[in-house]
Amino acid sequence: MLPLHDDLAGWLDSSLGRLDGAWLTPRLEQVGRVVRVGDGIAEIDGLAQTRLHEIVHFAGGAQGIAVQLHGRRSACVLLAGGDSVVAGQEVRGTGDVARVPVGPGLLGRVVDVTGQALDGGPPIQAERSDPVEREVPAIVDRDLVTQSLATGITVVDAMVPLGRGQRQLIIGDRKTGKTALAIDAIVNQRRSDVICVYVAVGQKGSTIRQVIESVRQHGAFARCVFVVARADDPAGAQWLAPYAACTIAEYFRDRGRHALLVLDDLTAHAAVYRQLSLLLRMPPGREAYPGDIFYLHSRLLERAAKLSPELGGGSLSALPIAETQAGNLSAYIPTNLISITDGQIYLEAKLFYEGQKPAVNVGLSVSRVGGVTQPRALRRLAERLRLDYAQFLELEAFARFGALVEERTRRALERGRRIRAILRQSQLAPRALAEQVALLLAVAHGRLDAVPAEGLEALLPQLLVRLATEVPHLLAAIETTGDLDDTGQAALLAAIDAALAQPAATAG
Repeated sequence: MLPLHDDLAGWLDSSLGRLDGAWLTPRLEQVGRVVRVGDGIAEIDGLAQTRLHEIVHFAGGAQGIAVQLHGRRSACVLLAGGDSVVAGQEVRGTGDVARVPVGPGLLGRVVDVTGQALDGGPPIQAERSDPVEREVPAIVDRDLVTQSLATGITVVDAMVPLGRGQRQLIIGDRKTGKTALAIDAIVNQRRSDVICVYVAVGQKGSTIRQVIESVRQHGAFARCVFVVARADDPAGAQWLAPYAACTIAEYFRDRGRHALLVLDDLTAHAAVYRQLSLLLRMPPGREAYPGDIFYLHSRLLERAAKLSPELGGGSLSALPIAETQAGNLSAYIPTNLISITDGQIYLEAKLFYEGQKPAVNVGLSVSRVGGVTQPRALRRLAERLRLDYAQFLELEAFARFGALVEERTRRALERGRRIRAILRQSQLAPRALAEQVALLLAVAHGRLDAVPAEGLEALLPQLLVRLATEVPHLLAAIETTGDLDDTGQAALLAAIDAALAQPAATAG
């Protein structure tokens, strides 16, 4: 045998040493073939050990998720790169379910359903990856909803208050301000410690960009996450997007923090799931939706909860959005969502076209949980406000017939018109708690009765600016304690009287 070169001999010795220390075991790898593909669905043969909701990788780089299992055959929904999938292509199972990156590294970022950055920034620095489908918190792991979730929208905070850990449906016809109301709620969290996660399902790219820019300019963008599944994305990505966004929000809830999840919107989500179900030949039911359409949304929205102190006391609030047709609240998907959630905010097209924005129909809107979380100063005023406003709406309907009204009825109508003016609010201009209390106090005690109705809308911002200058300590106390005693109420009314008298004094 010829002597080996010293360098070659050393290399062989080191290689053999590494092999001796290696633990070599056989590994089973599943490999199948695409039998049929089309419309975002791939039928695969050969992956007999595939689990439900397991991720599979196609040879062309695409990903899919197994949703039907029939022996050696399985059906997969394509998530990304579906255009590269062809019949006969090799498919490999991963043995793992669909996951999404989570962690503080997602804050201030725009991502897709797989957690890949869409904002042109650096790759996402995730802490770990969690399954998109997770079990809902058990009853014993939940706590009562006791903390207020302020939206900055007077009609909502006063009439339909929300609490941290609540699920409140925003519902109405197309183009009635549903997304605008949800974005205002996100923008208002710049005053709080709430982390916001917004998921767009089947939305146009221009609409999504507008939402992101609104939050970037007016809200706390660094504490927001945007999960995007555009209308031109695969149906599988649109179907999975709400669950991925919920997992991202749950990461912060499970660490004792508070999160707000906006789902825009679940009507489009249900339509996408119906499309996939029909392609998968699942038996159709009412309105061609599959039989598990209720479970589709219940298992998502039930994940929103307030956790017990033993689990950190964090909360996840949900604002799902649903679209109605011609105001039909008794349609299939709206009734499903109303039965799952803790209340609804109904936006009426008639009010919207009349210029009442937000177009919240107070009579058909309800919050079954948030009332107990409402700040005491606001709750005391809101009780009388709701009654006065309901009476005004009834009187206004009769007054439209042109009948003569007595003086008492006329005063009630004038008071109601001023309440309506208080509830009218510009978009992206949320009001602080103290500002809402000051305005509601002024209208409740008749301080605005002498102001002409046509000049009231221009007066309100001036009034708030003057109060912030004259009694900043009183407004700060309301923000801190959420309460207003009789002495503070008298002082605030005096400040309101002085502020209202200032234009007349200046004019004189």
